[in-house]
Amino acid sequence: MMTLSKLDFTHVKRDDAEVDMVHEQTPFFDPVFRDKFDALVQWRRDVRRFKADLVDAAEIDQLIAQACLSPSVGNCQPWRFVLVNDPEMRAAVRDNFAHFNAEALAAYSNNRAALYARLKLAGLEAAPVQLAVFADPNTPYGHGLGRRTMPEMLQYSVVGAIQTLWLAARTRGLGVGWVSILDPELVNEALDVPATWRLIAYLCVGYPLEEHTDPELQRAGWQGRVDPAAFLFRR
Repeated sequence: MMTLSKLDFTHVKRDDAEVDMVHEQTPFFDPVFRDKFDALVQWRRDVRRFKADLVDAAEIDQLIAQACLSPSVGNCQPWRFVLVNDPEMRAAVRDNFAHFNAEALAAYSNNRAALYARLKLAGLEAAPVQLAVFADPNTPYGHGLGRRTMPEMLQYSVVGAIQTLWLAARTRGLGVGWVSILDPELVNEALDVPATWRLIAYLCVGYPLEEHTDPELQRAGWQGRVDPAAFLFRR
């Protein structure tokens, strides 16, 4: 197996005085900030259509650095980020998607199959940045704290980091698309990463070709938003 090259964060901007000041002060988020955060959440969309514009490597390093500030069970920090730049590896992922997308289409029938066939489900052809995010079950950090009865918390921690990255990307004008129609084991093989790592997300990142606050699947008629009251249970 090849040695995975680690990301270079030496050019990530940091003002130590500013960081220390932030750490010493109790944060105050006023109504204006809360309104902006609400807008950020609404504009965080699953992007499938990207411009050809390249993304500065420093921007991606900043996003990953922010993602690594996310909480993790026992502070085990199980996330492993793999930037996929190799054309052959990208082609293998595209083939993986094409095969299992065809299988998924075959599972539907009638109008639902016709609608599925029209959906844009990945940005693998155009996204300038492709990022595979794994959970390392053998992370040397955390000493197993908090996951004896719920070991899946390790994977949930990685999902939390992905959401942080997703929101942070939006603040920079970047869009992110999460490709889930993949065979995880084949992705591990294609990217030559440890077989024990579990694929959590394959992300396409770039500048969006379109901007919408409503989900693409809602616009396409696949599934609309449900009233949040339907998901709240009181005991």
